This record gives sequence, structure tokens and C-alpha cells, in this order.
Amino acid sequence: MTDDLTPPDSVEDAEQTLVRRLSRPHPSGGVVIERAAILAAGSGSSAVLAWITAHGGKAELAVENRSGGLHADRDRPNSPGGDTPLRYVIPAGAL
Repeated sequence: MTDDLTPPDSVEDAEQTLVRRLSRPHPSGGVVIERAAILAAGSGSSAVLAWITAHGGKAELAVENRSGGLHADRDRPNSPGGDTPLRYVIPAGAL
């Protein structure tokens, strides 16, 4: 999201504006933003993820399905889970 002509403050503001637009309230008092929404927002997703991390945001990993039943995630190698976060929780006051 940065280029040589854009002052750093406006880049910071643009990332914060995008996070504010894509997020929703979280029970912790902060906000939550889905990883899919960040990626769908465009090519600046890495800058947005960096902004979230710099402002105390924490990744929430998918919960593993340990039932071992017919529809267990282990039977689907490309299913969600593992180390890829599904969403990010940003603490109250960061926005």
C-alpha cells in the first residue's frame, strides 16, 4: 500500500481505515477481522496484516476437529486448520 510519493501518515491512516471498515465488534471489547476479508480487499493485505500485528492484534487459529468421525478434517488434507489464522482479534483502543 505504500509508494514513494505517499507520506507515511497517510499510509497508516489508509490501513487503519481499511481495518475499521472490515472489522466487527468482538466480545473482548476490541474488534475482529476475518483473514478472508483482508485478502479480498486487495494487494495491500500484507501491509494490513503488519498494521494489525504492530497494534497488538492476535491471530486466532482454527480449532482442530478431533472427533475422528466420518467428516473429520484429517480426511480432507486441504481443509482449514493448522497454522493459518482464520481471523485476527485487535484489542480495544487500537482503532
